[in-house]
Amino acid sequence: MAQYYEEDTGEYRLMSIFSAHANPWQHPPEPEETLPQEQSVYQQDQEEPSTEEYVPFANEGELLLYVRGLTKEYVQGQNVLNILNNVDLWIRSGEIAALVGPSGSGKSTLLQILGLLDTPTSGQILMGDQDISKLNDTARTRLRSLHIGFVYQFHHLLPEFTALENVALPQIIAGHSPDLAKDKASDLLKALGLSHRLDHRPATLSGGEQQRVAIARALVNDPYLLFADEPTGNLDPETSDEVFDILLDQARRRGIGALIATHNLDLAHQMDRVLEVKNGRIVPF
Repeated sequence: MAQYYEEDTGEYRLMSIFSAHANPWQHPPEPEETLPQEQSVYQQDQEEPSTEEYVPFANEGELLLYVRGLTKEYVQGQNVLNILNNVDLWIRSGEIAALVGPSGSGKSTLLQILGLLDTPTSGQILMGDQDISKLNDTARTRLRSLHIGFVYQFHHLLPEFTALENVALPQIIAGHSPDLAKDKASDLLKALGLSHRLDHRPATLSGGEQQRVAIARALVNDPYLLFADEPTGNLDPETSDEVFDILLDQARRRGIGALIATHNLDLAHQMDRVLEVKNGRIVPF
């Protein structure tokens, strides 16, 4: 089930994600039954932006995210560079999918868009019945903060803060007290094998330790979706395997939906599904 806020009544209402489909684990939704009419973001810009905040909650196997007809173009002088071309994709709770493809194929662009860090040129990104790509900046930021975790190839930890403070910060930003935030961050870092590194700053941590802190930071707000962009790309093979095992273990334990970009096919085949970005589209690998 999912919750959404209805402005007209000022009430939160429960909504089944793609509720018209009895078993979404086996079948993706039929677009004509479940999706509002597709709109270009340029058309949407002329309308009042949505201010709804979407708070998803799904049972295992239920569709968390459905992407339909997603495109991304960049204009360079007189040329239009088409990065993503009519992408269709769905992510279910409890499922970990690999995203593969050569450098420059659009993997990072797709993850940035799905993580609400960028906007598509056209197409839809749906949670339940709502196109979250059409939310205003405030609602997008809140949704990303509370329900979407992101792990980058480079850890992007704040150098002046300790490992504990880096992980606690998203909790504090979400409105939790500093003491509770630090307690939760501490528990999570200990679960990732960093009990002896809580008070260390990033510069004193190894590459694998820094990436484990980054994973903890992405998970501390208990997201429903996790996106990771080459999360082990800068690590040696042994450390890469260790960090990847931790990432998969945490994702499976939490039952979240995850999409992980990687060049490592051995790692990709450890996931539930392997997707390839090819000619701007998503195809089974």
